[in-house]
Amino acid sequence: MASIKDVAHHAGVSVATVSRVLNDHPSVRADTRDRVLTAVAELGYRPNAVARSLRTDQTRTLGLVISDVLNPFFTELARSVEDEARALGYSVIIGNADERPDLQDHHVRTLMDRRIDGLLVSPTDGGSPLMLDAARSGTPMVFVDRWIGGVDVPVVRTDGRGAVRDLVAHLHALGHRRLAIISGPAATTTGRERVQAFRSALAEFGLALPADHIGQGDFQADSGRRVTARFLDLPEPPDVIFATDNLMVLGAMDEIRARGLRVPDDVALAAFDDVPWFVHTDPPITAIAQPTGELGRAAVRALIDLVEGRTAESVILSARLVTRRSCGEPEGSKP
Repeated sequence: MASIKDVAHHAGVSVATVSRVLNDHPSVRADTRDRVLTAVAELGYRPNAVARSLRTDQTRTLGLVISDVLNPFFTELARSVEDEARALGYSVIIGNADERPDLQDHHVRTLMDRRIDGLLVSPTDGGSPLMLDAARSGTPMVFVDRWIGGVDVPVVRTDGRGAVRDLVAHLHALGHRRLAIISGPAATTTGRERVQAFRSALAEFGLALPADHIGQGDFQADSGRRVTARFLDLPEPPDVIFATDNLMVLGAMDEIRARGLRVPDDVALAAFDDVPWFVHTDPPITAIAQPTGELGRAAVRALIDLVEGRTAESVILSARLVTRRSCGEPEGSKP
């Protein structure tokens, strides 16, 4: 493997000159820079990233802590973060919190100890003192999808209220009147926001949301199945179950089928967070789609702005309703 000394010898310059070229120092003449870069290419020289980070106080590495790597939404989010960071010259280290605040904080602490340049986090709850400490310490940080109140960092997220209103209008037009919701944890901003949006939309159409038509899950399939079982055991079960993430709707579908019931003939289903394979279920699932790829890309751009000394603003994107056939839509309905 070629060394920096080999590059210097090949280009006919000093090691210090090679270093200045690699660090984009403006004092190097254009012809000298061209010779050095040609030597780098011909020898296949790769600078030592660790040594460079000690000189520049930058590692060109970002940390990403996601709530659940098994959730397709977060898998797609991580993919878009990694793609955008790589395109902008950064690497990404990913930590999976598995919806556990203690594991989330472990990953945050570990990433900060590894001298990452900046941190992207989708918080598992709103009560982590470590997040507040990290923000106060000056670590460049951006929240993505979820956020923590009182922590003054940019937030890149989706506003799903309009899409939830569209869903309720769609269900009302199909004749559904008894609607139930499987919420996420109340400790998460998305868990609270989606229930509030659903309640407000129901009120707009003159529909109630009784206490027994609200069930709290944990964004995992098992909780979706458990809450659905309680709904179906009611003397008057709901017409529609709206699960506020893609894994909980799968749990709901499992429980419905385990009882010999059919979607949407016996009970309709809808979900927040569309995923590609919803079109392959029977019936295909009506869902609210977030612009997941753009969320990830916008979060990376905001974080790199902070890392490189620029200001960064919060970004709010819009979700949209994708109608299929799990709510009793006519055969042949298209998104």
